[in-house]
Amino acid sequence: MTRLIQRFLAYVQIDTQSDGKVLQCPSTDKQKNLSRRLVEELKAMGYDAFMDAHGYTYTTIKKTAEGFTPIGFIAHVDTSPDAPGGPVKPRVIERYNGETIVLNETYQMSPKTFPSLNQVIGDDIIVTDGNTLLGADDKCGVAQMMELAAYLQEHPEIPHGDVYLCFTPDEEIGRGADLFDYDYFKAEYAYTMDGSAVGGIEYENFNAATATLTFTGKSIHPGTAKNKLVHAGHIAMEFQGLLPKSLDPALTEGYEGFNHLTELQATVEQATAIYIIRNHDKALFETQKEAFKSIGAFLNQRYGYEAVSLELQDSYYNMAEKIQPRMDIIDKALAAIQHCGVTPFSTPIRGGTDGARLTYEGLLCPNLGTGGFQFHGRYEFASIQQMHKALEIMIEIVKTAK
Repeated sequence: MTRLIQRFLAYVQIDTQSDGKVLQCPSTDKQKNLSRRLVEELKAMGYDAFMDAHGYTYTTIKKTAEGFTPIGFIAHVDTSPDAPGGPVKPRVIERYNGETIVLNETYQMSPKTFPSLNQVIGDDIIVTDGNTLLGADDKCGVAQMMELAAYLQEHPEIPHGDVYLCFTPDEEIGRGADLFDYDYFKAEYAYTMDGSAVGGIEYENFNAATATLTFTGKSIHPGTAKNKLVHAGHIAMEFQGLLPKSLDPALTEGYEGFNHLTELQATVEQATAIYIIRNHDKALFETQKEAFKSIGAFLNQRYGYEAVSLELQDSYYNMAEKIQPRMDIIDKALAAIQHCGVTPFSTPIRGGTDGARLTYEGLLCPNLGTGGFQFHGRYEFASIQQMHKALEIMIEIVKTAK
């Protein structure tokens, strides 16, 4: 087993789930367990690495030649709170043959149900035991960046410029760029190692916002409730019913936006609902947000008091707007992917990465594939061959960054 895969298997067994309900950074102290390990390993390689008070880990691979552009790579240490995070028990399936994979008595997956498995037939793949997520998002990227550091330390004869590395916390809850240290990270541009199939170069993502709604009802004993009782939960359901059905995420794909109800709690007197609002098109994104406002105003008028209170908060924007004037950054990645014998492709991200926020704040940062698939759940898996190819592409990008 190669060192890259040994790193990955070790890292996924460290529980690093983030928690969006906690406001500190990192949101969970256990993320620092992996970050501390990364610092120790980088120092053992001879690098001046450190973790700051907020759980961000940094180091610089110093240049070995002049005339190169300083670039960077970024990955996140946290894993999604959408599925159990540990203990992770990874299992290697050698030369996957396309048959149904039995994870445990309850969970199994086949190429018919999960078409992404068709992309890795013949590969060695790493799966879970069905009880947790795997953590390929984004420990594939973490392991690849660490192996890049080791490779360049072992091959000082390779000419390259300064290469900055950062491992962020809390990306999965939308806060990975909140406390990023731009004063330290002096790259002209960077790549997040946070994509799926290798060969992918992503620079289009959703515009994103969160809508937090509070519904206020009027509680009256149900025995004497006629024309008096107003159930907050019913107002919440009425609000949902007034949203366009076509924007249900279960009915969308590609560039189509959505409104997704992520949380709903209700009593008679009060209900709360949280939606995430997404669209690649900025104008349609604004239209979706306006719909939330107009529905709230309509219901307030209907009930004759402030039955609906709305808080809208933008999260990030489509980085394509900032990347398109600098398509040379994309072209360099495409050339490196082709050089490594992979056919490049680009698809719109139906989500967001640290790179979206970083791009809008001044650090252009498209996203590269890492070889992980079916993120955020028990069916997550990674291709060993694709993970190695992603590392090869990273090395080529470093060698040609001029």
